[in-house]
Amino acid sequence: MSDIFKRHIAKFAEVNDKEFSKILTFFQVQKVKKKENLLVEGHICTTNYFVLKGCLRKFFVNTKGVEQTTEFAIENWWITDLVAYEHKLPSEFYIQAVENAEVLSIENSTEATLLSEFPVMERYFRFIYQRAYAASQMRMKYLYDLSKEEFYHHLNDHYPEFVQRIPQYLIASYLGFTPEYLSEIRAKRRS
Repeated sequence: MSDIFKRHIAKFAEVNDKEFSKILTFFQVQKVKKKENLLVEGHICTTNYFVLKGCLRKFFVNTKGVEQTTEFAIENWWITDLVAYEHKLPSEFYIQAVENAEVLSIENSTEATLLSEFPVMERYFRFIYQRAYAASQMRMKYLYDLSKEEFYHHLNDHYPEFVQRIPQYLIASYLGFTPEYLSEIRAKRRS
């Protein structure tokens, strides 16, 4: 499994085998069962997760008591409540396994030491955060620019692995509508 992480780092920064072995010691491997929470709203967020296998989601419970999914993470993706993680604050989100998963986790205090000892990892994380920010910007654009139906079709056309892999009620939650409305959209497309 560590080869997955090593290949991911290599996309953004050069790290030799000896350095990678030392870098890996800053991380813990965790196995997570489906529906298990890695983060709970109100708890201090101290951990960032890299998905080796499986799928995680980040969500909050809105004022009506409905879960609103804001983000998914599959293999080779990072997930945390970045604001709470960076500032050691109580989180306003949950992070939960959508499938049985295996993740590398790093605590924020450990990450600070990692970055101090291996400055090349600053470069790596800079690229990771830039990509995450860009993805967030595009999601906001789609929320405002596309109809709900267009947003679903865009997701289905550009990220079919999500639509096939993730339960439909979670896709609906991510897109901001009910599972029933998603069923209507899917039925229209089939006819």
